[in-house]
Amino acid sequence: MRYMTAGESHGPQLTGIIEGFPAGLSIDIDLINQRLAQRQGGYGRGQRMQIETDQVEIMGGVRHLVTLGAPICLVIQNRDHANWGAIMAPTEPGDAVQDRKRAVTTPRPGHADLVGGLKYQQTDLRNVLERSSARETAMRVAIGALCEQLLAQLDISVLGYVTGIGSFTTQPAQSLALDLVELRAKIEHNDLRLLNDSDCQSTIAVIEAAKAARHTLGGTVQVLATGLPAGLGDYTTAGSKLDGRLAQSISSINAIKGVSFGDGFALGQLAGNQAQDPIEWTAATGYTRTSNHLGGLEGGMTNGLPLVINAVMKPIPTQMKPLATVEINQHQKAAASTERSDVVAVTAASVVAEAMTAITLCEVILEAFGGQTVSRIQSRMKAYRQELLER
Repeated sequence: MRYMTAGESHGPQLTGIIEGFPAGLSIDIDLINQRLAQRQGGYGRGQRMQIETDQVEIMGGVRHLVTLGAPICLVIQNRDHANWGAIMAPTEPGDAVQDRKRAVTTPRPGHADLVGGLKYQQTDLRNVLERSSARETAMRVAIGALCEQLLAQLDISVLGYVTGIGSFTTQPAQSLALDLVELRAKIEHNDLRLLNDSDCQSTIAVIEAAKAARHTLGGTVQVLATGLPAGLGDYTTAGSKLDGRLAQSISSINAIKGVSFGDGFALGQLAGNQAQDPIEWTAATGYTRTSNHLGGLEGGMTNGLPLVINAVMKPIPTQMKPLATVEINQHQKAAASTERSDVVAVTAASVVAEAMTAITLCEVILEAFGGQTVSRIQSRMKAYRQELLER
């Protein structure tokens, strides 16, 4: 399975194509739209979220809400395009006056603006920021929600949530025996996707302080996955190691600057006998572990324990008090451009990280078990799980 997205932040729409998705999956569109709404939610989001109410449209590869095995085409309309029609029209000639009004020539530190403009020889950096915008992740969330539904047919669940915003951090979920249905109910009970409602007021205070100071905030998220059999991924080549693939997938999300697994960077401070997960075996469960310091991954492969991924998001680069920059045409000192932005988008990042994990797990599972239909994949996965129990 592979996917591709297209579209600009203020263009007419976002488009996604998924190739290699199996036939026979009954799609719940409401679930996809629910995930899109969750991406748009969260305390501290900007005015753009009040304009867009994302709804997915399925344009191909599905009939009567059942996948056909053909490439699937998804579309999300950009409602804000109505305010940018002439400026962001894909095929109509540009209006020089209007284009100049919305041109960007003062790149924002921390954004793709300057380097993207240098790479693609752009004199108007809007041609960079429109695609590099996190708006693109809406389509990745839609694709991830589709993958989430396939994983559910294989008894695999994925959940992303917030573990910290700014200076406020929370205690993450214990990582050995997890009930993701229960955890999802907890995080969806508040606007911040925190495990404990009691942490919300302290977190909101941090956000409000940043807003008053006209700053932006980053934070941390964690993604959990349960139901994974041992052996997904591989140790034989660098590119097939699952932790490497997941790290790339998560770090491809806008503003993510670090990814770790299990106890993460804290493992570097432990003695060797404290950092590993001792092995046990029972006839009922097969091989298992007594701890999960490594986050369900050993040697580039799942080991049957819950997958635990941690990621850190830097503060949003668009500043309400612009930083110093250089105007690219005159090479004069200037204040960086400002675009409509959020104070914090860590809540959204947790939803996108959940989606990217689901996509990557689907890719790996389809590579391992093949099959053009959901029922074939289910039977092969069931046989593999039984084989593991008998080893």
